[in-house]
Amino acid sequence: MPTIEIAGKQVSVNDEGFLTVYDEWSEEIAKILAAQIEIELTPRHWEVIHFLREDYKKEGESSTSRHTQTAGGFPIKEQFALFPKKPAKKMTYIAGLPKPKGCV
Repeated sequence: MPTIEIAGKQVSVNDEGFLTVYDEWSEEIAKILAAQIEIELTPRHWEVIHFLREDYKKEGESSTSRHTQTAGGFPIKEQFALFPKKPAKKMTYIAGLPKPKGCV
């Protein structure tokens, strides 16, 4: 897997730019990843991101939009408002997690 530098730190990424090592993520890295896809993080964004990271530790895979709604309490419409067009992909990208299964 290739490595890139983000926020002065070397991180492992896959061919799509998703982080591949859970513990290499930081909030500083998340801010930079969000800026790259033109998302300005608000407290509600952080709630979603922290839910996704905790859920990943429990479930062993990235949450889909539907699971984020049912388990996390973040309605799908809100996910689209916070992370336009492809919320599951964008949420997990910023959270430093693998792209969810079934996500194009």
